Amino acid sequence: MKKGKKNKETLEDRLKYEIAEELGLMDKINKVGWGGLTAKESGRIGGLITVRKKDMNKKRNRD
Repeated sequence: MKKGKKNKETLEDRLKYEIAEELGLMDKINKVGWGGLTAKESGRIGGLITVRKKDMNKKRNRD
């Protein structure tokens, strides 16, 4: 999380960590940090966050 902000976990934060874990990237993140990811890895995480948020919104709108 960014410095100076309250440490309130957002939906995006939860999804980011969940997806990174699923992709097997947590060891790398723990060693070198989020900035150590390649553009491809970061893009994959961002893309999957977007897909999951859209799916959540669709499900919420159906209920």
